[in-house]
Amino acid sequence: MTFRLTMLFALSSTVVLLLLGYLIAGAVERHFEEQDMGLLAGKLKLAQHALEKAHSQADLEALPQQLADSLVGHDALAVIVLAPDGQTLFATRAAEFPRTLLDSASQADQARPTVWTTGDKRPLRGISALARTGIKGFRPLIVGVATDVSHHEHFMQSFRTTLWSFVILAAFLTGVLGWLAVRRGLAPLQAIRREAAAITAHRLHSRLPADAIPVELAELTATLNAMLARLEDSFRRLTAFSSDIAHELRTPVTNLLTQTQVTLAKERSAGEYADVLASNAEELERLSRMIADMLFLARADNDLVMPRQEPLDLVDEVKGLFAFYEALAEEKTITLTCSGSGHVAGDQLMLRRAISNLLSNALRHTPVGGQVSVHVDDTGDAGVRLSVQNSGETIALEHLPRLFDRFYRVDSSRQRASDGAGLGLAITRSIMRAHGGDAVIRSQRGITVCELQFPL
Repeated sequence: MTFRLTMLFALSSTVVLLLLGYLIAGAVERHFEEQDMGLLAGKLKLAQHALEKAHSQADLEALPQQLADSLVGHDALAVIVLAPDGQTLFATRAAEFPRTLLDSASQADQARPTVWTTGDKRPLRGISALARTGIKGFRPLIVGVATDVSHHEHFMQSFRTTLWSFVILAAFLTGVLGWLAVRRGLAPLQAIRREAAAITAHRLHSRLPADAIPVELAELTATLNAMLARLEDSFRRLTAFSSDIAHELRTPVTNLLTQTQVTLAKERSAGEYADVLASNAEELERLSRMIADMLFLARADNDLVMPRQEPLDLVDEVKGLFAFYEALAEEKTITLTCSGSGHVAGDQLMLRRAISNLLSNALRHTPVGGQVSVHVDDTGDAGVRLSVQNSGETIALEHLPRLFDRFYRVDSSRQRASDGAGLGLAITRSIMRAHGGDAVIRSQRGITVCELQFPL
């Protein structure tokens, strides 16, 4: 980046200097041309005026002397006067005029200036025009006037040499200064790079300093710090998840291993072997469900869960699940109610699983004689909301943000056999996010509400 910016800065400066030099050189050249044209036009009018005063052949023969006298002190000027038949009536020393210039005099009163080089390598700029005499019936004469522009060309050559030398030097200096400016301007990026390189898995809490960063890089720094915060949170969750999954898998595996070792320690009856195998089957089923749930969450995290879109009546789905949980509710004398209405488009099996997780969780934490109510609300532009409300203990605020984390339990001392593996709410949120919605939970004054938010 430093090299590219330096080259771009140097190239831009060089182009600007070249354009400026071109304009200056053109302006100086035009100035010299206008200066020469003023001199040539004056001498041309002088010659024309002298010819107009010639009223006889004698006056015409005396003309060369008059013209010679008028050119005293103008050694750089060359003048020629030609008769209509091409005879030279007057010419200064070394007056070499190109034929094209003299022929152009008959086309206009004053031709455009022409630059040419004589035989002795002298550059001249000249014009020509017709001049009428005072002799009646005498055809106009051709007058050519030129001036030596050697000193002009020497000056322009020296000027161009100086100009290009300055442009080359300026391009080099602007390149060096540009490199220094870019290096200084990119110094905060270097500081950010050093700070970012020092952040490791053990220093994810570190953040890039925002106080010494220029305003132009403030948004970049804020974005990087936000990314580091997300990485720290994800790493913390991954670490906790790895620890939890190891702990959750260790218990059933230990139970299976212990029971198997104890059973093999001595001879057992067929009934005892059957009891051990039945107990092992329960643990294996629990392991199988846990692994299936974790695979589902892994697929959901990588956006591999693609729910079908079919029209569903949420009230019908809830009432269908009530029939499944009715026995458990009667056992704890819990009242189940459902109200409202709402239709959504989604995968029936996945949504039934999400609602079932909420109902199971609510029934598990509702005390005897409590109530679990489900309300479906079609809010129009805000979508559809399904809330499951149950009575019971109020969940502390510090636990609410983590209830949807995997394996997280408010009370870690609860028996896992009755509390599950702690994946139900995590699966529920994954299902809702796969449908473009979300799941939230709130708890206050002994009432806990878990809400499923469906998009419009």
